[in-house]
Amino acid sequence: MKIVVCVKQVPDSWAEKKLNPTDNTLDRDAADAVVNELDEYAIEEALQIRERLGGADACTVTVLTVGPEKAIESVRKGLQMGADDGVHVIDDAIHGSDAVATSAVLASAIERLAPDLVLMGSESTDARMSVVPAMLAERTGRPQLTFAGKVELDAASSPGTVRIQRVTDYGYDVVEAQLPAVVSVVEKINEPRYPSFKGIMAAKKKPVETLSLTDLGVEAAAVGLTGSWSSVQDFAARPPRAAGTVVTDAGDGGTKVADFLSAQKFI
Repeated sequence: MKIVVCVKQVPDSWAEKKLNPTDNTLDRDAADAVVNELDEYAIEEALQIRERLGGADACTVTVLTVGPEKAIESVRKGLQMGADDGVHVIDDAIHGSDAVATSAVLASAIERLAPDLVLMGSESTDARMSVVPAMLAERTGRPQLTFAGKVELDAASSPGTVRIQRVTDYGYDVVEAQLPAVVSVVEKINEPRYPSFKGIMAAKKKPVETLSLTDLGVEAAAVGLTGSWSSVQDFAARPPRAAGTVVTDAGDGGTKVADFLSAQKFI
């Protein structure tokens, strides 16, 4: 069994995000870069599946990322948690790619790696689009099982099957598909482990393959700012927060609050 976990390096969720005025793309140097928090749940789920299947002899976990040079840190985090190896797709031409273009690069890497199962977080914290899992499934011809709160794998049968509990507003749906498949997980599925000192040291010796667009057979014109289907045409800085309204209660505080809410058309 081979599992590939797709991860993304994003600006820290607590930092103020900015756009670069030179090309209207996200300014990734304006904030500390971290591995997408929701992808850590996917890494953890892959590691738990490997443990249930009997360890590294029965299952391997590869961490895959697409991004600039420092994106390798996200792969390292997965290796420190316990993944077996990593793949970093890096190419200057990828800069500015939207979700559609990014999914094309990921799909080519997935086809090269030929995993039985692709695991992903439900969305990235910088874009919050939650569309790449579906795009990746469509491009690779694999069934998609999204928003999984639980994953069960039957790798003994041929072909193997994967079953999930898909989180919904009313509870969950049970969805099943044959492998190979693409699964995205939600944050309630598990609790990601912290890398141990032993895991951090072991990660330094684990292999990481570096690939370019040429290696994947992807045309540079199909990605980046020119190859993307969407782009930011213009943007403006968020206006400073206006001073609030102070209501002094002199026995008529309730009336003043009601008048304010009425003026704002809340009531």
